[in-house]
Amino acid sequence: MADYSGLTNGHCALPFSILGPKQIKTKTSVTLWVPEASKVTLYCVKHKKKLVQLKALEAGVFTGEFKTPKEDDFTYEVHAEFASGEHRYIDPYQFHAEAYHAVHFVDHQPENLYQQIGAQLTESKGVQGIRFAVFAPNASSVSLIGDFNIWNRLSHPMQKTDLGYWVLFVPGLKAGEQYKYSIKDNAGHQLPDKADPVGFHHQQYPSHCSVTYDQNAYKWNDQAWLNRKNIDHYKTPMSIYEVHLGSWRKPGDTEQRYLSYEELAKQLVDYVKDMGYTHIEVLPVSEFPFDGSWGYQPVGLFAPTSRFGDPDSFKFFVDTCHQNNIGVIVDWVPAHFPEDAHGLARFDGTHLYEYEDPRKGWHPDWNSCIYDFGKQTVRQFLVANALFWFDKYHVDGIRVDAVASMLYLDYSRNDGEWIPNVDGGNHNYEAISLLQWMNTEVYAKFPWAMTIAEESTSFAGVSKPVDSGGLGFGFKWNMGWMHDSLHYIAKDPAYRRFHHGELTFSMVYAFDENFVLPISHDEVVHGKGSMLQKMPGDEWQQAANLRAYYGFMFAHPGKKLQFMGNEFAQDREWNHDISLDWHLLEQPKHQGINQLYKALNTLYQSTPALYECDHSAAGFRWIDHNNAEQSVVSLLRRNASDTEQVVAIANFTPIPRDNFRVGVEKAGKYALVMNTDDSQYGGSDYLATLDISNVEVKSEKTAWNDCPYSIVLNLPPLSLIMLKWNKS
Repeated sequence: MADYSGLTNGHCALPFSILGPKQIKTKTSVTLWVPEASKVTLYCVKHKKKLVQLKALEAGVFTGEFKTPKEDDFTYEVHAEFASGEHRYIDPYQFHAEAYHAVHFVDHQPENLYQQIGAQLTESKGVQGIRFAVFAPNASSVSLIGDFNIWNRLSHPMQKTDLGYWVLFVPGLKAGEQYKYSIKDNAGHQLPDKADPVGFHHQQYPSHCSVTYDQNAYKWNDQAWLNRKNIDHYKTPMSIYEVHLGSWRKPGDTEQRYLSYEELAKQLVDYVKDMGYTHIEVLPVSEFPFDGSWGYQPVGLFAPTSRFGDPDSFKFFVDTCHQNNIGVIVDWVPAHFPEDAHGLARFDGTHLYEYEDPRKGWHPDWNSCIYDFGKQTVRQFLVANALFWFDKYHVDGIRVDAVASMLYLDYSRNDGEWIPNVDGGNHNYEAISLLQWMNTEVYAKFPWAMTIAEESTSFAGVSKPVDSGGLGFGFKWNMGWMHDSLHYIAKDPAYRRFHHGELTFSMVYAFDENFVLPISHDEVVHGKGSMLQKMPGDEWQQAANLRAYYGFMFAHPGKKLQFMGNEFAQDREWNHDISLDWHLLEQPKHQGINQLYKALNTLYQSTPALYECDHSAAGFRWIDHNNAEQSVVSLLRRNASDTEQVVAIANFTPIPRDNFRVGVEKAGKYALVMNTDDSQYGGSDYLATLDISNVEVKSEKTAWNDCPYSIVLNLPPLSLIMLKWNKS
């Protein structure tokens, strides 16, 4: 006689061996598990006729048999009577093949993971439902719990497969069902209920439950954007607006709620478009439990956070960006994950996703778990997730957080706190190969995509192709430029001559990688002060320093990234709990800096010399980088064909430099196209005696700065000016 104790005590790993239909010659025998039912009857779904009333074997277990119908797609419906009334449903345990199909060929391609695993809306034998599949190879039992079974751990035991996945197809379920997995470890101990690691939608505190979602429901309208041909990100302008969606702006006068994805699709997109940015980069949107992590402690990698709306709403946000010719980059966090009980940590009672040894598996800086980059199932999980955001959400790029922490086994660890690799070194070969695989897959499947590394060390080849020995990223944040230039600009102008090398050193390695110049969120928190607060001098000099610095950023080779609020000189540190201080735009100083940034974006996008050769030494030369005494630098940018040249001169002292001679390569006229000291930006308008919009300086055949020609001009205080060469 069959043993049903596993059902009654919630410890059944192979329910299909007991439950559901079994063929016995010309008859079908059915066993059902219906706890607390008093009477159970089966009906044919197709013909609506009664098949059999089942007999109770023991509490909750019912059985009976009937003549096997001839239909290949035969299914039966259960009519179960309870004290509270009758409940009708189609028995999940008659869909043996559908459940097992979930894990076939999952490991053949990384994207199969999100196409097969998790909660997939599907159909079997003409019946609509949801197929659930979760990886928990070391669990002794897994049950599906949710609103549909009143969160009863005994109702829906899942079937364990040879590959370690637990599966079950539940007919009748639709998008919007709340669920979790009830898991017991290999010793039979009950674990905290787990959200779906491949869940597409999750709720917030306190439930943190997963929610079924239809990935095909949203109708996209960005085909024109996706159909763009021959996109070369290296030779096109890229000015990125980095945004924390929760604090960019609050609705009305309240700080009590967030703007929704739909509201952001209107307000944020309109602002970014007006300001002339090319891309929005959002701090991580993968579901995360703790607001204070800003998204950098994610739990649901396959779901946009529900703080701002449902997944379709985030698709609408991306769609709206694309319809307004704005690209979308999302921060992606494959380095670590938090210990929250509903998440990945000790998922099936073992270190399924994280390294077991804390010397590799625990991050001391962030008190979080480190993924086991050597485990193939974890590697596929992460690579699949990277592909997922390009595939299902049409994002244009991922910026990979904390790459350095992945590359080095001794990252933030003292001697004796880390394990050397097989060669005795500190490189994590497993993480390196994972990143190479991820980048290879992304660029193979989405050639128009971008991957960007936040990597703060001198690790070689971060943005070099994998087949050349690199990590395969498209771009790398230039953290060295950011730190050096910010350290320089924070100095009192009287002392900058002693730190001149901090301003110019970045060009020693500027073309070793494909760089993005970032002024990121990390630079305006944790006591570092706002960008305006970093600047020395009185109120006017602070603003002038900032304007000159922004001008220098746009003159320097590399794509641009600016964190929200910096573009209008927010005068306090960023606080993730409250809105940016938009009221500052009512003040001329802040309005002027905001207008300058808009003008820089406009000039940048309309001037190929400022972007076409961002990653080639052929597009840049120092005119004079040795003038430390006057704290003046001059440089030249050119386009690929050298038919356009821009000369930029920065004066980082409050002393005007009159009749200043600068060498130029070509004869002709040089028109002033940018002056950060212009009065419309809040500057002193030192050149007010001239008609700024039509200033032209004609070159002289006087060799200077190793150039055959030169021009003479006046340099405003604490400013950067740009002049565009005109051959005529």
